[in-house]
Amino acid sequence: MLNVTYIILDGYVDLEKYRAALYFFIIFTAFVVIICSNSTIVWLILIHKNLHEPMYFFIAALLLNSILFSSALYPKILVDILSEKQVVTYSTCLFQWYILYSIGGAEFWLLMFMALDRYLAICKPLQYPTIMSKYMVNVLLTVAWTVPGFQCIITILAVTQKKLCNFISRGIICNSTTHKLHCFPSAALKSWGLFILLNSVFFPVIFNCFTYIHIFITANRRGLEVRKKAMRTCLPHLIVLFNYFCLGSFDVLLARVEGEFPKLGRFIMSLQFILYHPLFNPFIYGLKMKKISTHLIFCAVKHGE
Repeated sequence: MLNVTYIILDGYVDLEKYRAALYFFIIFTAFVVIICSNSTIVWLILIHKNLHEPMYFFIAALLLNSILFSSALYPKILVDILSEKQVVTYSTCLFQWYILYSIGGAEFWLLMFMALDRYLAICKPLQYPTIMSKYMVNVLLTVAWTVPGFQCIITILAVTQKKLCNFISRGIICNSTTHKLHCFPSAALKSWGLFILLNSVFFPVIFNCFTYIHIFITANRRGLEVRKKAMRTCLPHLIVLFNYFCLGSFDVLLARVEGEFPKLGRFIMSLQFILYHPLFNPFIYGLKMKKISTHLIFCAVKHGE
């Protein structure tokens, strides 16, 4: 059933041949830069022992998410750009949906655990080595990757049982608007989706806000050096959190807008989601995290000799 059901992707602007070739080149270049930039920082964290700290392992996990996300979505997008008609099988559509929201949820959970790590390091430095042990880091990474994925699997299993009445998806990838393809809305599915939204987005964001407020209050009381350390290590996480929350808010809004959202607007915002965030993270962490930027400069100088 799923393998013979096709969905038309109606999120692309009209592409002439020369424009399609230009878009293909831009998207392909961005894909290569995303893979290389994220992989470089992950590789640096793995090979340098002075980066074997909980904070950097969480950063590596965050960047690994970008690699997995891009690798799952970009090949299909590149094929669609060169195709006269953009279509996707329903099973592939559900796979894209799963990847998008399981990785998206994992990102918010990882950012929450990064806030917890910074709170312990700055506010409870004596207990930090004991609490944030290697075992605890592995547990937190496992939770961040498995809980959102498990929640999304339940959603996908429920969705596969629903009948389709619409075969046009308003986007360049299958996102939250996919539920509008179904014949009848499901109250149970909406309630479950609301639970996932609260559990995977709003709770981590609220936790991050309260945690960082407490960190800055504590750092401000302890003097200039502690305040500088807090700003230096926490600011990149806050920038990434704010950026990702804005993009996620657009996706939630898009799913709940009953009227016709402008096609060009959907196209631009979808490109922001698949281009901006995976490119944004490695540059923020590569430039703002001193230890990582030092290793990047050293590698650049070494290869330039």
